[in-house]
Amino acid sequence: MGEERPSGRRGRTLRDPVPRAARADDQVDIDSVLRAHRAGYPKPKMGPVRRAYDAAELAHRGQVRKSGEPYIIHPLAVTLILAELGMDTATLQAALLHDTVEDTSYTLPELRADFGDEIAVLVDGVTKLDGSKWGERAEAETFRKMVLAAAADLRVLLIKLADRLHNLRTLGFQPPHKQQRIARQSQELLIPFAERLGMYELKREMDDLCFSVLQPDAHDAIKSALDAREAGGRALLQPAVRRLRDALKDQRVAGEVMLYRRHLWAVHLDVGDRLDTLQPADLFRLLVLVDGEDRDCYIALGAVHACMNPVPGRLKDFISLPRFNLYRALHTRVIADGRKVMDVIIRTRRMHRTAERGLAAHIHEMARGPGADVAGRIDLEWLRRLLAWQNDATSADFLESLRGDLRPDGIAAFTTEGEVIPLPPGATSIDFAYALGPEIGDHAIGALINGRLVPLHARVDDGAVVHILTAETASPSADGLVAATTPTARLLIRRHLAAQRADDAADKGRRLVAEAVAAEGLELLDLECQGVSGSVAERLGHRELDDLYAAVAAGVVDLDTLVKSLVTENSRSSGSEEDT
Repeated sequence: MGEERPSGRRGRTLRDPVPRAARADDQVDIDSVLRAHRAGYPKPKMGPVRRAYDAAELAHRGQVRKSGEPYIIHPLAVTLILAELGMDTATLQAALLHDTVEDTSYTLPELRADFGDEIAVLVDGVTKLDGSKWGERAEAETFRKMVLAAAADLRVLLIKLADRLHNLRTLGFQPPHKQQRIARQSQELLIPFAERLGMYELKREMDDLCFSVLQPDAHDAIKSALDAREAGGRALLQPAVRRLRDALKDQRVAGEVMLYRRHLWAVHLDVGDRLDTLQPADLFRLLVLVDGEDRDCYIALGAVHACMNPVPGRLKDFISLPRFNLYRALHTRVIADGRKVMDVIIRTRRMHRTAERGLAAHIHEMARGPGADVAGRIDLEWLRRLLAWQNDATSADFLESLRGDLRPDGIAAFTTEGEVIPLPPGATSIDFAYALGPEIGDHAIGALINGRLVPLHARVDDGAVVHILTAETASPSADGLVAATTPTARLLIRRHLAAQRADDAADKGRRLVAEAVAAEGLELLDLECQGVSGSVAERLGHRELDDLYAAVAAGVVDLDTLVKSLVTENSRSSGSEEDT
């Protein structure tokens, strides 16, 4: 699903007979993909990956990127990103083939026949819809299609993220307006997806690449400032590193203590243009990687607090209560030498792999396991809820809600069963209710937050435990629309209120029609049962009687004219029955 469309002819199909020896560029860069794949698996399947490369190279033959390189370089680069993340053979095959259906004459049925259903589903999931057919709706409907495909197989999202990462890396070859559009779309939708999947390794690079396009001056300024301060900052923080290493040794905790530099966008969000205030602790986090189990992280935490003064209220335990994106770690803030405030993160090495690569790390473990079903769904609750109601949302509504649901600056609230519900800051009880699903939100009447009874407009704080109270007879109201802050909740309430208004209008219109036909000596119910009303409604362009009655209430359909039509149609129908 590359943003850059290849130039040149649309390539050959797999069925064109091209001798292997005639392919001068065959296997030039596929070896790096195979090496990366071999590094992640004890017995990797090289043959299927090479066969997918051969197919992709043949299909894209003659196409070039704006850089002038052969187009096959793009799917190879995307596949290398995924191979280095430890993705399985099927994902690498699909990544190599991911643009063939969209940009060449190779069709999805042909691909399915050559590579099977699993690969075809992955490729189809990231294939963009035809803009000439979908028009302005193409972007939203493409994302809807991708999200629906991800419901069956989350690897679709991983391929899309790798695809976008490579496009961002090569964005300099695009015209400025397209650079801006792609970078902005990435910030709004793709980067939040990366965070939701726990793939911080990709997220950080994508953050900085978008930053360089959307705010080039700020990007260059902060990069220069960080580069200039890095060596001095490391030197100033080394005493704290040594002290913590000694503290861990005293507690007999095996592990590694290191400084890692924060990425540019994260520092920019913290300090903005106040570069003169940059401190070493703004540049670095202190990372403790424990060689052990979960309990050893808590021992390490004790060692940290024993040798450095903890800042009250700044401890976050994502081990006992993991984040919704699979992330697990202990976070604490301490005051070290010279009153330097530092953030410390404590993880096991396994937690660290997941923290960096998220879903990809889990899929890698599944693929290495005996008899594992890699395509098996890892149930991410936020994605399930995203899909629960949005199938019938309009394109504009879908994108608005998707952006809202994926906002990165969120909080985490909990159900009474301990399930994590991600919400934006400032969210209310009604937002929480609709995050659980329309069937809860539509019937919500109140909430218990941390055991205290509150109204639906009450704010939900980070870490709160929320229980929604419902009643079968309750329904959304205009007050609920005022209380709601999330796009999803507001959209569903507006939809319900609009339907209610339509029902009210239909009832009003039906009463008007019933009174008018009664004056003509007729019963509206009889006309409806005999099909008279339905025939007239269809002739007037209304599929449903309720639509016709609502049009009468709105004055769109003239009541007197409609009654004459009903009387005439009834007479015609009665005459036909008598003839019979």
